[in-house]
Amino acid sequence: MARRYDSRTTIFSPEGRLYQVEYAMEAISQAGIALGILTKDGIVIAAEKKVTSKLLENDASSEKIYKLNDNIICGVAGITADANILINWTRASAQRYLFAYNEEIPVEQLVQTLCDLKQGYTQYGGLRPFGVSFIFAGYDEHHGFQLYHSDPSGNYGGWKATCIGANNATAQSILKQDYKEEMTLEEAKALAIKVLSKTMDSTTLTSEKLEFATIRLVQDAIKYDQFKPEEIDALLKEQNVGATTTTTTTATQ
Repeated sequence: MARRYDSRTTIFSPEGRLYQVEYAMEAISQAGIALGILTKDGIVIAAEKKVTSKLLENDASSEKIYKLNDNIICGVAGITADANILINWTRASAQRYLFAYNEEIPVEQLVQTLCDLKQGYTQYGGLRPFGVSFIFAGYDEHHGFQLYHSDPSGNYGGWKATCIGANNATAQSILKQDYKEEMTLEEAKALAIKVLSKTMDSTTLTSEKLEFATIRLVQDAIKYDQFKPEEIDALLKEQNVGATTTTTTTATQ
């Protein structure tokens, strides 16, 4: 039945569904998991790397976690090329705000601006939705630390802990059960490791398969930390997790 209504982004089915948007969501559900956890002293973003190879440079650029601005980072799940386009657009938007007002853009304003763009691609003919979801983590002086999730439809929402990608229902269940309001950044890292160990396809975890980043305040300055492989290995050892895994390559992150 979907074949009659999925040839155009702008065609609604009799049930009021936009199949192209649902197809984009399906692409994301096949991607590696990414999660974010909000705490009183910062935010943790962790993600599963799908593209791994012994030929890759250890210090190669991140595949799943990106810095958008001095006060905002994001984790992605979905089609890499779509993510790159939106990340570049978002960075430019943040810099335009900084140039105009001489201050960092509020987190939700940047998220809403990006979601307005994503929604437009579900509304006009000749376009397709972006096949990527984002987890945004940021800090501004108005609302402190904030965590948002957005999907291809342009919808977004604020969260205390959330995840995107494969096995996200299982991950959400663990987060809902174990998340605590007064959780520290160190406890959030431990929870992120627990969620990834139970939801990733690999039976064991290594730094080759993971990305970790935090955003926090240090002496009233925003500090972004992208974990190096040895730091991830140390974190896994601290949580009694880690061993060798098989490497794979895919076009969807």
